[in-house]
Amino acid sequence: MRIIVNHSSMTPIYEQIMEQIKAGIMSGELLENMVLPSVRALSKELRISALTVKKAYDALEEEGFAVTVHGKGTYVAATNRKALREERYREVEREMEGVIAKAGRYGLSAEEIRSLFEILMEERE
Repeated sequence: MRIIVNHSSMTPIYEQIMEQIKAGIMSGELLENMVLPSVRALSKELRISALTVKKAYDALEEEGFAVTVHGKGTYVAATNRKALREERYREVEREMEGVIAKAGRYGLSAEEIRSLFEILMEERE
């Protein structure tokens, strides 16, 4: 998996790293028990501070997406289906909030948005 950071983004670099690794896990590109690049190797590759990578790995571990074994490295955690589902749910929710805000800016009423959503859902069935 290749991680790309955007230094001009408003999103902190450690969050960019986290999101890309989580996306890799959710897509199945990164499988459980796969070793992630070492903190030093990834920081060197991305030309960023090792502390930034460590912060991303620590946050991934906090959220249950990674496990660090001292002296061995950081691995993709055994899939926690509940955490994975919750992360996907939050991602869809963020996207829907953006669409609702855009529809509001275009002058659509709440009822029009609901109707459009229902039509789109019927088309999927």
